[in-house]
Amino acid sequence: MSDLFASTELEEDLPRPLADRLRPKCLEDIVGQEHLTAPDKPLGKMLAKKSVSSMILWGPPGCGKTTIARILSQNSGLHYEQISAIFSGVADLKKIFEAARIRRKTGQMTLLFVDEIHRFNKAQQDAFLPVVEDGTIILIGATTENPSFELNAALLSRAQVYVLKRLDEDALERLLLHAETDLGPLPLQDEARTMLKTIADGDGRYLLSLAEKVFSEADGETVSVKELMKRFNRRAPLYDKNDEGHYNLMSALHKSVRGSDPDAALYWFTRMLAGGEDPLFLARRLTRMASEDIGLADPQALPLCMAAWQTYERLGSPEGELALVEALIYLATAPKSNAAYKAYKSALWAAKETGSLMPPAHILNAPTKLMKEIGYGGGYEYDHDTEHGFSGQNYFPDDMPRKHFYKPPERGFEREINKRLDYWAKLRREKKNS
Repeated sequence: MSDLFASTELEEDLPRPLADRLRPKCLEDIVGQEHLTAPDKPLGKMLAKKSVSSMILWGPPGCGKTTIARILSQNSGLHYEQISAIFSGVADLKKIFEAARIRRKTGQMTLLFVDEIHRFNKAQQDAFLPVVEDGTIILIGATTENPSFELNAALLSRAQVYVLKRLDEDALERLLLHAETDLGPLPLQDEARTMLKTIADGDGRYLLSLAEKVFSEADGETVSVKELMKRFNRRAPLYDKNDEGHYNLMSALHKSVRGSDPDAALYWFTRMLAGGEDPLFLARRLTRMASEDIGLADPQALPLCMAAWQTYERLGSPEGELALVEALIYLATAPKSNAAYKAYKSALWAAKETGSLMPPAHILNAPTKLMKEIGYGGGYEYDHDTEHGFSGQNYFPDDMPRKHFYKPPERGFEREINKRLDYWAKLRREKKNS
């Protein structure tokens, strides 16, 4: 194995954080991103040809975005510039672009790394277009947010998007092993070592910071899980109620319910609560699931969700959350049907397509003499007075063929509904043939 995480070329007499001291100097030394950095993968091939193109690196904090940009620059003979979109504006960009134009005349290209590029507004992002287009700069933007939502389509069309992964258990352990080549053995019990990686939550930079603190504060003692948790609060999971993480977890929750997996549904539900999601938003979404994914396969699902919603409003947190959990488990274990949802969509389409067709005259009320004379209400059969409580009359417009919108599956309560529909269809056929 190569000299993993060799020191950077900064002044050795100045104290530097462990994460900086161990920063990789070649792509092969970056852990957890082999799908991009291996010699036969996109960035590996790019570096082998020393032909770096503009790109967006999308991934969670501490996964190696900045390191990749530096390595590509250092090993391709490119001048390296780095800015943060949080602290920079168009004026700063103009200075960088002008210096890059001058540098280009001398034969040296500029790689500009923009951290948190999604923080630039749309107008600021537009400033990159001409200099990327004419090759004045090679842009590497780093973002923790979905580029599809946060970056201009024009900018995305000029840069390849590469997705970096959250560091898994194996990658985090490799980081700890190499931290120990600098610090010495970490004074952690096995369970505490596992907990340290859990606290880091996939963030390599944060893990190295934690390891450095453990080593400096250990005082020669082996740290247990209990002691570790006293020293370090577990970091809140990455979750922003207004950003992509919110929609990703909501999608996972909804699909787990639809897939009749109560355990997975409970996991995503509690992940959202732990991230600070409003329980009332979850109550609303559960109610939507009841009507959209269960429907009449279990008619009790919807009132149960409404009761859980009301219970939470009255009890609050944390007691009220149990009512939402009960509703969640009920939905996940209920028979599923989207027949009502599909029937509504089909009927809505038909209503738009058929315009202003009148109801058939026999089902119109006739409160005036004139209306009776022109046929309103004529021939109407009162269903309750018929032999089977079903007249079988036509209720669609006269100029519209009969449609079949609602098609319940043979699941749950809709089995019984199917029997009723089949029975009425039989009576309707008999009336037609009589």
